[in-house]
Amino acid sequence: MKKGLVFNIQRYSVHDGGGIRTIIFLKGCPLRCPWCSNPESRKSVAPSTWRKHGKKETIGCWRSTGELVDEVMKDEIFFRTSGGGVTLSGGEVLMQADFAADLLKEFHELGVHTAIETTGCFPVEELQKITPFLNQVLFDLKIMDPKSSKQVLGLSVSLVKENFAFLLAQDHLDVIPRVPLIPGYTTSEENLQALIEYLQEKEIKMVHLLPFHQYGSSKYDYLGWEYTMQEAVPLTSLAVEQIRQRFLAQGISANIDGLE
Repeated sequence: MKKGLVFNIQRYSVHDGGGIRTIIFLKGCPLRCPWCSNPESRKSVAPSTWRKHGKKETIGCWRSTGELVDEVMKDEIFFRTSGGGVTLSGGEVLMQADFAADLLKEFHELGVHTAIETTGCFPVEELQKITPFLNQVLFDLKIMDPKSSKQVLGLSVSLVKENFAFLLAQDHLDVIPRVPLIPGYTTSEENLQALIEYLQEKEIKMVHLLPFHQYGSSKYDYLGWEYTMQEAVPLTSLAVEQIRQRFLAQGISANIDGLE
């Protein structure tokens, strides 16, 4: 039985797929998004440490498929009554694609709705391992300019587009594009227009907008890392609504997630 490195399990979530969901956070991500709210998940698939409230803590625990299934299925009644299920997040799920496939297969065979959150930053072959056991994909679209995306995030736009197209071609999948609204990065006129044009090209009629927040800023202190977004001001409700209206005017409905 395969084991994966998990750094958190969050129950009763209503923002990461339909219904009430249990989210399993897998460690490891090759990207360097300056606004990352889970920086403890970045870099290699290996346990790490931070100092939180004066105490050294280990981040990440190896868990077997069976252990996770047994733990998560305690929430089955919430899945059944709400139309919810299990979402794998991270980090970047594709960094542990073999384990994710094994775990998702178990939930799929139990009739539990399955979803992942991904940036599409690995070759499509990694996605192909897990799509047979998926119902839904929450797919992040960020900086669309290839040069800026590579410089800022370490992310290849061409690879993102290849993975997104592959997912859209899977008839059984519900693919939801999500756009993090990050001041100074994704909310420029040029980037928003590029996003809209790309979604129109793919005949996408709905997107989720994720307004920037500072909820994960304290984690950088725990890790002893510099947090370069400290001075960034979250968008106002009006500014977010104006962006939503911009998508709507182009025939794309936009749901706003996580705005206080």
